[in-house]
Amino acid sequence: MDYLLLTNDALKIVVGASIFFVWVVRYQNIVEEFKQYKLPEWLRDIVGIFKIAFAIMLQTSSAHLVMLGSAGIGTLMVAALITHIRVNTPYFKRIPAISLLLICVILFVVEYSLL
Repeated sequence: MDYLLLTNDALKIVVGASIFFVWVVRYQNIVEEFKQYKLPEWLRDIVGIFKIAFAIMLQTSSAHLVMLGSAGIGTLMVAALITHIRVNTPYFKRIPAISLLLICVILFVVEYSLL
């Protein structure tokens, strides 16, 4: 059980760090991608706010907040995958969204099982 909790904590950190890196450190890439995909600026800003808020929820010790955060990020990753399919991006550009979606599903299931 300790191994499961340690792995779960590591996955939370991976998701939080990756979202921070993409939406804060490499924000200019996000700006360019949203322009390339012809998505509005207001949507980019809302998605960024939600992703950062959900990533912060993952870092808490509340199972309910972690479940909300993982479900939120998972939902956003499904939307990202739909967008990638819609604009026909190369498959390698879909890997981050798929990875974060799978990690969020794992986090949600583990947190739910701990309730």
